[in-house]
Amino acid sequence: MRRSWILTKLFYCLFLILLCGYARSDATASQLPSSTPPREAVGSGSISGECPSIVAFGDSLTAGLGVRQDESYPARLQRTLDAAGYGYRVVNAGVSGETTAGGARRVSWVLKNKPAIVILELGGNDGLRGLSLQETKANLERIIQQLQQASVTVVLAGMKLPPNYGKDYTDGFESLYQVLAKQYRLTLIPFFLDGVAGSPSLNQADGIHPTGEGYRIIVERIFPKLEPLLERKR
Repeated sequence: MRRSWILTKLFYCLFLILLCGYARSDATASQLPSSTPPREAVGSGSISGECPSIVAFGDSLTAGLGVRQDESYPARLQRTLDAAGYGYRVVNAGVSGETTAGGARRVSWVLKNKPAIVILELGGNDGLRGLSLQETKANLERIIQQLQQASVTVVLAGMKLPPNYGKDYTDGFESLYQVLAKQYRLTLIPFFLDGVAGSPSLNQADGIHPTGEGYRIIVERIFPKLEPLLERKR
């Protein structure tokens, strides 16, 4: 029994060490110079620079950590838009390890792309690090307010946390996305990883980041939320 308890504790400590590694990458990534352009997602090549842009703004789940760029969700979303005949350019503005505080510092960088729509996927790293829910909510509000002031339509992607963080914290974390969506009249994706989280076949070895197939399912589920906001087809 004691051996099992020690192994469990060691595993938990290892997880925290790995998590801190992601946190350190955030400290560097969030300080990228504002002149650094976001990556354009891989599309059909038929979209011109005249088309409106959709910016996928988030952390490693948006960046596509661990998969080829053409397997990330922004690239897959681009292909879905192309196939449906929509003339939008999808930009991957994901930074691995990003927190909401780092995201708030990057809003001006995102706005340089003159997006029509921003899909905001941030907060997961805040929750995994146990940061204050009030701080996370305030940072997301700052991002949303700045985007809306620039006449950008915001789609908010909600996140959930493992139950080991305590019911009060996990419930509060999940509900803050619902509160913000209602307060700012945003289209809400209730859970960005819906249908993917917890599935070994749809996640990489770390159990956190989706595989290419996992991202395919993510796009399949978020597209119906996004499509009513699209204004024109080619």
